[in-house]
Amino acid sequence: MTTALKETVGRYGIWSVGLRSEDPAKRAEIAEAAAELEQLGYGAVWLGGSSAAHHSASLLEATSRLMVGTSIQSIWQYDAEASAAGFAEVDAAHPGRFVLGLGVSHAKLADQYRRPYSALVAYLDALDAAGVPAERRVLAALGPKTLQLSADRAAGAIPYLVTPEHTAQARAILGEAPLLSPEFKVVPETDPTRARALAREALAMYLSLPNYTNTFLRLGFTEDDLADGGSDRLIDALYAWGDEDRIRDRINAFHEAGADHVAIQVVDGGPRDGLQREAWRRLADVLI
Repeated sequence: MTTALKETVGRYGIWSVGLRSEDPAKRAEIAEAAAELEQLGYGAVWLGGSSAAHHSASLLEATSRLMVGTSIQSIWQYDAEASAAGFAEVDAAHPGRFVLGLGVSHAKLADQYRRPYSALVAYLDALDAAGVPAERRVLAALGPKTLQLSADRAAGAIPYLVTPEHTAQARAILGEAPLLSPEFKVVPETDPTRARALAREALAMYLSLPNYTNTFLRLGFTEDDLADGGSDRLIDALYAWGDEDRIRDRINAFHEAGADHVAIQVVDGGPRDGLQREAWRRLADVLI
């Protein structure tokens, strides 16, 4: 089933907060955007923020092949029983097209945050008991223990805010079979000063979250790289910017490092929950 999942999601997908909006005024546009993403050749969309199965319904209804995953559903916000029920409802309506992406989020964002690894293991135990198949769930894994858990108890891993070097390390831990689908941010801007300013604006909130900063340090960055909004070295590693050739090469570096699928997030200085449809079209022309 993991092989089938790899084939279904394809090489490229879109990560977006805007595609999970519950604003009734945006539903028609979201459905239209999802249909276009499928037509453009993307294999999957990943719903950003602490999304849940029900957020995928309108996208699945508007498409026939597109896979939809949560990236991520926080285990603290939705208990396992509710997650299992939501999964079962969506899967009954759209068999095989929804992937449950789970994560432990961050202590700063969840008051009940404690012993996150043990809590995630217990959550997976509850999903097993409720009949949610391991091959239809993936984990937001950064560190070695959770990456190994992704191989042992899920279909694979969906690391967020990482580099190709992390992808190579993750593949070595996961082995060949599990899905490895990192998220990667693209800034459609050729001017270095403007591009890095947009990237720093987007990175600011993540630099206060130890799950990410500890990962950066494990990857060889220093405390100096994390200071003052992030060094150029850090920014250029975490974001692709420049002309189309450079952006394509930066995305495909993840595939060369062992990724099966790259979930692309466009950072353009607009609202985080916007729909960057023109940028998605341009990327499809370059990549697909």
